[in-house]
Amino acid sequence: MSTGRSGIPAAVRDWAIAVSVAVTLLIAGLSENHPATDSDLLGYALLAAGGLALAARRRRPVAVLVVTGVCAVGYQAVGFDVPAVAFLFAVYAAVRAGHRIITVVAAVMMLAALPLAALTLPQDLSVGEALAQARGALEVAWLAAAGAAGEALRQAERRADEAERTREETARRRADEERLHIARELHDSLTHQISIIKVQAEAAVHLARKRGEQVPEALLVIREAGREATRDLRATLEALRDDGSTSAHGLEQLPELVERARMTGLDATLTIDGQRHDVPAAVDRTAYRIVQESLTNIARHASATTASVRIDYRPDTLAIRVDDDGKATPDATPLPGVGLLGMRERVTSLGGRLRAEPRGEGGFTIEAELPTGRTP
Repeated sequence: MSTGRSGIPAAVRDWAIAVSVAVTLLIAGLSENHPATDSDLLGYALLAAGGLALAARRRRPVAVLVVTGVCAVGYQAVGFDVPAVAFLFAVYAAVRAGHRIITVVAAVMMLAALPLAALTLPQDLSVGEALAQARGALEVAWLAAAGAAGEALRQAERRADEAERTREETARRRADEERLHIARELHDSLTHQISIIKVQAEAAVHLARKRGEQVPEALLVIREAGREATRDLRATLEALRDDGSTSAHGLEQLPELVERARMTGLDATLTIDGQRHDVPAAVDRTAYRIVQESLTNIARHASATTASVRIDYRPDTLAIRVDDDGKATPDATPLPGVGLLGMRERVTSLGGRLRAEPRGEGGFTIEAELPTGRTP
């Protein structure tokens, strides 16, 4: 339920205004000195109905315009010389909602119908007297003021919306410029260095094989890491230049990631449970990065020989668990590094949960749950 600046729900304010107008019209009708007739009850009902109809003026402005107009003509026809206050409120609401042409047509019809309603009274009014009574019930100046107020507020709201869109576009443009600046900086500073590492490793492997020597395992790992870093950097640059909407790595690349971990001597396994289904791109990328960072940490710090990666597709969640048999224990919890902090930030930004802690029997576990429904 929407609220205004006062904090009062809009529906409550609408009903308060509607009841106030209805009570005002009833008091005006009761205070009139005219002969009692059998149609008085109908007149009071029309006065109340015209006021209470204003409760729906935000949702159904045109319908409320018609109802209040009919009620005003009706209670004028049965002898209640009460101003058409509810119709003025309806004119304001309809113009504010943008129904200007319909409102003008309804106002012209009301100005024509009220004198006709006055002529049906039993007092045998002349045409001039009927016009005077109709003018008292609905002044043209009142109509113009109500319509002008509605149009003024509509224009103010439209300008506020345009200003908000302009601010959003400016912020988006600045973010795009910053993204491209970061992409250029990364390209200029890292691409060259990573390329040197990769070329040197490739050359060393080629030279060793050419001499018939056994290629050291560490050199193969360096070469593969250089290739991986090149691919990651290229994917990052593409994502930065394309508003982060695409990425070269996701759940489909997990088997390759685990296989590369096995090349380092780690006995890594991958298990996928549940019925596979499409997940949001952000979840897809984050899942890959969690597994990648976990396997990297295991290879560098855990002194582990085995690692297991489990992906569980649930109806509304993608669950990730990575275990190792390293030396971590609850009594010697390592301080969280930059990789773990970045992992936690990725998961939190998607509305997920992350748990990273040693197990009682030894080893380290990383568990993440990423929502696959609506993600931020």
